[in-house]
Amino acid sequence: MSRTEDGVKTVPLTREVYAYLVEQAEPPSPVQRRLIARTRELGGEAEMQIPHEQGVFLTLLAQLVGARRIVEVGTFTGYSTLALAAGLAPGGQVLTCDVSEEWTAIARQAWQEAGVADRIDLRIAPALDTLRALPPEPEIDLVFLDADKPGYPAYWDQLVPRVRPGGLLLADNVLYGGEAAREDATGNGLAIREFNAHVRADDRVESVLLPIADGLTVARKRPTPARSGARA
Repeated sequence: MSRTEDGVKTVPLTREVYAYLVEQAEPPSPVQRRLIARTRELGGEAEMQIPHEQGVFLTLLAQLVGARRIVEVGTFTGYSTLALAAGLAPGGQVLTCDVSEEWTAIARQAWQEAGVADRIDLRIAPALDTLRALPPEPEIDLVFLDADKPGYPAYWDQLVPRVRPGGLLLADNVLYGGEAAREDATGNGLAIREFNAHVRADDRVESVLLPIADGLTVARKRPTPARSGARA
């Protein structure tokens, strides 16, 4: 364990420590193993797939909030969708948004093999169009953002009013390889930095940024907005 002079306590994530960390999660199912292997065949684009331990965390969070209505922005090859569907309460559904028929065809096959395809509503269309068409009532239990980074604030603002009090909003890649911490960030790193500031200024939620994978924001919808300038 390492503790800096200002009291920050960290554990360097070496390959050995990371391998041990992964061992502490539920192991991938045969379907998940095949999906990981199939996604790797895509080459460099495979890095967009969340790591398995993050998938286990998504399943756990969905179970903890008793999620029946989940909205995901960014499907890719469906690993995170599969994890979210596994955590649904009976009768629940994941609505997932993407624009790629090619990548989501891989996802559909995995969902069928896992027996969860009937719990997943895939919308192939620009995500903002899909989100704007959703009922305005706050009925969503859990949101997961993992799509184009400049689009995060717009997705967030469409979804926060539609999440029930006590529901969760999750956003992936919020460290963006560490670039989000740089004041001179550019491109996607700058987009994420601005999104993180947007979340912190949003008094409708209370949030924390966790160093899971490439950074994961976990935000809880407040029953009522905090007083201006106040954070819990």
